[in-house]
Amino acid sequence: MHRNTTPPPELFARPIEIELIRGAMRGTATKKQLKQLDQLLPDKPDPHDAFIIKRASDWLDTCRNQPEIPQLFGDLWFENEVCILFADTNTGKSILAVQIGDSISHGIPIEGFALTAPARTVLYCDFELTEQQFRARYHSGSHGNHHFHPNFLRAVINHDGTGQRRFASYNQFISNGLENALITTKARVLIIDNITCLGRGTGSAGSALALMQQLQTLKRQYKLSVLVLAHTPKRNTANPITRNDLQGSKMLLNFADSAFTIGESQTQPGISYLKPIKQRATAVNQRPGYITFGRIHKPFHMVRFEHLGTGYEADHLLQHSEHQRKTREDSIYHLHTHGHSHRQIAAQLGIAHTTVSRALQRMEGCSSSTGQ
Repeated sequence: MHRNTTPPPELFARPIEIELIRGAMRGTATKKQLKQLDQLLPDKPDPHDAFIIKRASDWLDTCRNQPEIPQLFGDLWFENEVCILFADTNTGKSILAVQIGDSISHGIPIEGFALTAPARTVLYCDFELTEQQFRARYHSGSHGNHHFHPNFLRAVINHDGTGQRRFASYNQFISNGLENALITTKARVLIIDNITCLGRGTGSAGSALALMQQLQTLKRQYKLSVLVLAHTPKRNTANPITRNDLQGSKMLLNFADSAFTIGESQTQPGISYLKPIKQRATAVNQRPGYITFGRIHKPFHMVRFEHLGTGYEADHLLQHSEHQRKTREDSIYHLHTHGHSHRQIAAQLGIAHTTVSRALQRMEGCSSSTGQ
């Protein structure tokens, strides 16, 4: 007796999930089938998959009820970001970095810069100052030592250590040491002063890239917030500071979530300004050249950045020439005659509205003199 050995059709049928996905892709799936597909798809991705795929609208719903990202230093640095602070030598990078770390460890904001995250343990890796230099900044003969929070930790290189021999390179030795320090201290904020000193040969493209990649890995693994200090080469102070002024900018900024810089005012001696360069956690800056300015001073027992106000970078730059001033005034006059307000002109040209007012007053004064 002949037996039918043909397999039943259902053995060749695709899983229902695949059929529903194909229907959704073709646009032929009904609302009922789409709802069935949502129920069949797993809530959590398979750990073996390379990608997590959702509809764009679902990604928006995923974080709908999540709180806003906490701020560590105003709109310049947010929690769980790798942020770069870069500037020329002796502009106050280290002073500001210690002040930010001190603020976070206490949970008390620096005036002019919001801090919405709770107090955190901060690990400050100092590759710049000696013990005596650090003490000179945070001690006063009349006021004693600055009161650092116990959760503010300072680390320096152990030059007598022999552990480096166990690693193939100095960079691997430092990376391992950083991770061990984070595990030991349970710090969730890491400040590195600075990336040039972090490894040997970090001026090269490969070393800088490897270090930034490692910091991103540590950030994800330990829910870390990282501030990395970096230098700029000598620059023309008549030009605005841009991402191109960061040494190795294309590599470093590609692996940074945010970045800001310190500039020195060329029109007001003793004044410095902070300028955002890259931001992901906030909307794109709608006011080009908008900065926060202040001064570095030591009122008691701590050298610090004192917030004085906000303005535009153009007002702190060394002017190129009389020709540039005339060109800017022509633009101001043109926009003014077309009905733009002083503030609209200032926003469009990236200058302070007071600069616009003074320029128009000067031009009107010249016109009156000519008329007489």
